[in-house]
Amino acid sequence: MEYLAASGILLVSLLLAYQLSKGYSRKGKYIIWGVTTMFVICPLFSWLVSMGYAHYEQSGWAAVAMLAILYPSTFIAGLVILLMGIFRKKDAVRRI
Repeated sequence: MEYLAASGILLVSLLLAYQLSKGYSRKGKYIIWGVTTMFVICPLFSWLVSMGYAHYEQSGWAAVAMLAILYPSTFIAGLVILLMGIFRKKDAVRRI
């Protein structure tokens, strides 16, 4: 049941982030998706994958190991996306 709840929250938050970033520039989209990745996708996705793997392996240590690998890597990916949005220059109009 908790897998279903976590999957539902993850899906709803992804749809909400998509709807929220629809009208923004590329800089705003990077910021929204960076924050969403760090604080929503990272914990839920890491937990879902880790618990699924632990259930498959029938070992709690497998979940700990997967969380130790997945959580920091997805958090850093979200941080990079956020920093790309923060330090990106304004979208310039290209003149031909």
